Amino acid sequence: MAGAIELLYVDDDVVVADKPSGLSVHRGWDDDDDVAMFRVRDAIGARVHPVHRLDRGTSGALLFARTAAAAATLGRAFADGHVDKRYLALVRGAPPATVVVDHPVPETEGGARVPAVTRLRLVARSTVERCSLVEARPETGRFHQIRRHLKHLSHPIVGDVNYGKGDLNRLFRTRYGLHRLALHAHLLAFDHPATGRRLVVRAPLPADFAAALAALGLPVAVDDEGAPKATP
Repeated sequence: MAGAIELLYVDDDVVVADKPSGLSVHRGWDDDDDVAMFRVRDAIGARVHPVHRLDRGTSGALLFARTAAAAATLGRAFADGHVDKRYLALVRGAPPATVVVDHPVPETEGGARVPAVTRLRLVARSTVERCSLVEARPETGRFHQIRRHLKHLSHPIVGDVNYGKGDLNRLFRTRYGLHRLALHAHLLAFDHPATGRRLVVRAPLPADFAAALAALGLPVAVDDEGAPKATP
């Protein structure tokens, strides 16, 4: 069972939750009653509208609207690329310091390939294993975009059972206790749908992810601009 869901920001129009790895955003084909949308609804005692999604295995900042009007405004902001989404990913190998991946991927599961762009920045390389921590900033919102783009670069995410490497995933489960996809949405920035004020919400690294990074010599701090950096 996925861990508890925490609320990072709440007002009359929006809620930002810290979704744990292993929890779906909303009901899928299996009609699961334990999903992030229902947990947030129960926590605030009111209906919420999901305006974007995170993969089941991804943890971190997840935005909900509390009104249909706010949902429509935020939906347009996501579609127009006005929302800043930043992720931390533990990947195989040593990617370049910065790279822009411009490679088409399916927009939805089973859909046609469409343009997709992700900006990647190396945070630090491990001296213990042949792996690295990167920050990903997707400029589009496609199905499994970050995961597919990192696979395209031959730097798959640790714990990715769809696009990763089984031997690598087993090593990190056994040696570092990391039984999850090593992808975390650590920052979400958007214009408030009612006031227009820019909101920046950060989601702390989950304990299991942070412990694995520390064991790899990759403890992470975040600077005043929200950019992650390796700590000594």
